[in-house]
Amino acid sequence: MAYKITDGCIGCGACEGACPVGAISNDGSACVINADQCIECGACTAACPTDSIVLD
Repeated sequence: MAYKITDGCIGCGACEGACPVGAISNDGSACVINADQCIECGACTAACPTDSIVLD
């Protein structure tokens, strides 16, 4: 399973900074997870202030 970022993302970048492998980028309005790079550690979910990262 991979993580995905839902429409609740406010683009704050907290998850981007928390990701140990750099699998998250910000496209200017929201963050996006590169599923090929994601190691499914869950660090991003803990960092997200809007709980917008869920298992897909």
